[in-house]
Amino acid sequence: MGKREKEEEKEKEKEKKQRYLLKTEPSEWSWEDQAANGGISNWDGVKNKQAQKYLKSMSVGDLCFFYHSGSKARRIVGVVSVVREWDGDAVDVKAVGEMRRPVDLKEMKHFKDFALLRQPRLSVVPVPDLIWDQICLLGGGYHGDSHGDSSP
Repeated sequence: MGKREKEEEKEKEKEKKQRYLLKTEPSEWSWEDQAANGGISNWDGVKNKQAQKYLKSMSVGDLCFFYHSGSKARRIVGVVSVVREWDGDAVDVKAVGEMRRPVDLKEMKHFKDFALLRQPRLSVVPVPDLIWDQICLLGGGYHGDSHGDSSP
């Protein structure tokens, strides 16, 4: 591979969208709150330095699972997209769609390389493509994905 091909590969990698998981307590900010807010919210209040590092690495168009944490139900309930990058203390995200079926934490226990399981205290974690695809499969996808359903 020549120099030009290597540069093109690097550009493709840069253009590749990343995926994350954002945790929230439903009593503080739920999927219903997200949807009722015109779908857009300022994702702030993240104090942990590692979680902030993940927020800072987000680009417009990156997708994130919206995860309800807490004692009653730990599960992925929807998908949001980054619409504004890190501005010093937050990113803005917009609702893309609700999961067709929420995916419970118990269903994800076999994903050994998933940071959600390795670093459960972090409120923002990256999601590898393979795990993203498998979670989407478990949940039947999400409204607004490429499965033909464009309802919110």
